[in-house]
Amino acid sequence: MKIIIDSNVFFSALIKDSITRKIILEYDDFFLFPEFIFEEMEKHIDLLIKKSKMKRKNFDLLIELLLTKVKIVPMSKLEKYKKRAYSIVKDIDRDDVIFIACSLAYEKSVVWSDDKKLKEQGEIKVINTKEMYNFLFQNKLKS
Repeated sequence: MKIIIDSNVFFSALIKDSITRKIILEYDDFFLFPEFIFEEMEKHIDLLIKKSKMKRKNFDLLIELLLTKVKIVPMSKLEKYKKRAYSIVKDIDRDDVIFIACSLAYEKSVVWSDDKKLKEQGEIKVINTKEMYNFLFQNKLKS
């Protein structure tokens, strides 16, 4: 199963040393990460650094560390899925089109998002942080 991280989950891991950060760093595989998130991050970088209460150098090191756990998905791979993705989320949150497109591009994938409204659509599986934690924890117990 491939897991796509939405921007708010990634930003949460940057801002706070939390279960979200721990999940990303301890996951045994790679997450999928649409390259679009870099544009989003650049728009909000000052706010993210401020909220994290880190020095820029440490913040940049954390980004590098988190990025070792993701596979960057180029926008070109998602283009042909954007129209269908838009039809799925147009009445929920148009900002999530790229994450839905990513899920459509990768069979048997899920989107990791804490956006409750995103779960309202029925075509793409969406899991929140608690479910992600339970999924990983249960798998480790079974091993």
